[in-house]
Amino acid sequence: MHQYTKTRLKIACPDGRPEIFYSIQGEGKNLGLPSIFIRTSLCNLHCIWCDTDYTWNWKGTRFAHVRDGAPGYEKYDIKEVVAELSVEEVAEMARQYPCRNVVLTGGEPMMQQEGLLALMDALGEAYWFETETNGTLLPEPAFDARINQYNVSPKLANSNNPQKLREKPKAYRFFAQSPKAVFKFVIAKPQNLDEVLELAGRYAIPAEKIYLMPEGTSEQSLTEKQAWLVEACKQHGFWFTSRLHIMIYGNKRGV
Repeated sequence: MHQYTKTRLKIACPDGRPEIFYSIQGEGKNLGLPSIFIRTSLCNLHCIWCDTDYTWNWKGTRFAHVRDGAPGYEKYDIKEVVAELSVEEVAEMARQYPCRNVVLTGGEPMMQQEGLLALMDALGEAYWFETETNGTLLPEPAFDARINQYNVSPKLANSNNPQKLREKPKAYRFFAQSPKAVFKFVIAKPQNLDEVLELAGRYAIPAEKIYLMPEGTSEQSLTEKQAWLVEACKQHGFWFTSRLHIMIYGNKRGV
């Protein structure tokens, strides 16, 4: 029996198939880099504007979402949108692509550190591993040793998460000091910048580790915000990042 046969991962499966796909990194430090995306399910936060709410917005919960009331929108049946796969099954899906950069995304991938550590071991040293994270969970030492890059996307008040849930000081300090981590903040309006500056000061996050990204799921909404957001980046020495995959493919899954 293979050593990873019994280790299982909860993978997002919104269209009847596991969301493991080959595309380009659309945001942040490695913008434009061809990458394999492995979208885990489950999240410990519940952002009101989340575009992957099928990883957490289950039937029977009270979480709010901007699409509440939209025609045809309803909360998800967890049995229909989550697949439990063995580590080896996930690894085999990743190996089919001619790429060695893997992005562990979600949801919140770091809720499944044990399984993802087994996955990284199964794929081996030839792969580069990035993990997307909301920055509320501390990595275990073994997980930290295998991850090459943390794409930390802390949530601001505009996410509708209470501060006590979205801001964990120990985790903030860890990622602020980690040479593997960069921070990406989703900006919906100019007032959000004040919150970013407060957090950067409180946790001593260097400006060169901070990326500002406009909030939006359409080319128009991103374009409307990017002009003034670029000026904010120039003023404070932050990086600007758009959502390249939205510009290229639109708001679609699996791309």
